[in-house]
Amino acid sequence: MSLRFSPRWAVALCFLAVAVALRIADFGNPIIHVDEQYYLLVGERLLDGAVPYIDVWDRKPVGLFLLYAGAAALPGDDILGYQLLATLFAALTALVVASGAKTVGASRTGAIAAGIAYLVWLPLLGGRGGQAPVFYNLLIATAARIVIGFPWLAERSARAAILRRGATACLLAGLAVQVKTTAAFEAAFVGLAGLWWLHRAGARVVTLAGSAILWMAIGIAPTLAAAGWYWRVGAFDAWWFANVTSILERPGYPAGEIAMRLLGILAQLSPLLLCAAIAWRRRRVRLVGERATAFAWLAAAAVGFAAIGTFFDHYALPLLPPLAMAGGIALGRIPRVLVGTLALGLLLLLVERSFIRDDAPGARAVAEVVRRNSGGGCPWVFIGDTATYSLAGACLPTSRAFPNFLAYTTEAGATGIDEAAEARRILAARPPVIVSSTRKLKIWNRAVLAELRPALARDYRPVFSTPRADYRTIVYLRRDLPFRR
Repeated sequence: MSLRFSPRWAVALCFLAVAVALRIADFGNPIIHVDEQYYLLVGERLLDGAVPYIDVWDRKPVGLFLLYAGAAALPGDDILGYQLLATLFAALTALVVASGAKTVGASRTGAIAAGIAYLVWLPLLGGRGGQAPVFYNLLIATAARIVIGFPWLAERSARAAILRRGATACLLAGLAVQVKTTAAFEAAFVGLAGLWWLHRAGARVVTLAGSAILWMAIGIAPTLAAAGWYWRVGAFDAWWFANVTSILERPGYPAGEIAMRLLGILAQLSPLLLCAAIAWRRRRVRLVGERATAFAWLAAAAVGFAAIGTFFDHYALPLLPPLAMAGGIALGRIPRVLVGTLALGLLLLLVERSFIRDDAPGARAVAEVVRRNSGGGCPWVFIGDTATYSLAGACLPTSRAFPNFLAYTTEAGATGIDEAAEARRILAARPPVIVSSTRKLKIWNRAVLAELRPALARDYRPVFSTPRADYRTIVYLRRDLPFRR
């Protein structure tokens, strides 16, 4: 893979500098997003010997937790470690986006602008920290970038080169699936597009069939490796339920709420969608095969985005690499589009950041209260920041430590346990501290609340409270324990 313009190192440093500048305000923030708080917790416990899906449960593939475990294993602060790793991945993905934009016909300016646009829109869609797509976008974008180069090889009947590079692309795509399962749609695109261009290069049916089998075997190898490890330790059923069954059993969100999320995402993406539309209208000029392949990738990413159907903003992050790559054509050819798109993106980012509360000091204060008052017992964060466990160095009272699993109806019946029974078990162990909040939601799991509320009223007293977004986090201490400030 080549950027085809120089100096390459200067471009790479430019993207790294932009990534740092856009993300530095969040460095060290333990509560950027509820998801990555939990990913870090699982990664840390993995280093301590915990087994994902058994000792600490989630439905993300194990590759994501290995990335977080790797970040936590680095010297220094675990929180800063994963954020720096995510920043590096973001910068490298921008470099790949720029390279792909150049390949599909963008000018040098347009290619660089495409990479910068990717970095600007990441935080706009919940990618300020270490959401899963911030990591796996690099793998998928690199795989797609390889395949986008196949039309040039097909014109020269370079079948052997397509076969070799297709194997590399399928391996990268397979690794991405072990970071987030929905990457499977883009992985399928990588294999199918590779086979199409191998066919256009003149490959016979036998060669196509053999290539398909080889590429599928390479692509599925990371998933088979994960499944095989759990099979070997006698926990395949736990792996299968977390990675497959629980995803299918997860209840949905109210239709009105989903529609509003989708409209918000489309509004935020509209500048990049406009750039891609302009590029689509110019597709017949030259590089037809490369551009068609890039838009096929965008279509595959859109299927993955729609597959789950809950439409949280960070679910749209996989759309950014193909949108920015295709949009680079318009960004380079029409100066007002370039200036307007990047200026609007930065303005939206500034406006969004102006509404973000700095709740990190309060979260650290909660963790300190929990640490001082837990003694040898395991606190329970019923609803709140799972970073509390990490910051307090506390043990977990349940394998379903992510609060949503027990607290929300949107997880009821999809966690592999009876949530109310698990709440009873936790309360029976008499946790020294329980963290809750004044948050008012329509999706509380009422069966769990029916267990918690009488126990809080009878056995606990509030000892600390701090603002969190538009509500307050409250720390409850067991009544028979002295409060240690």
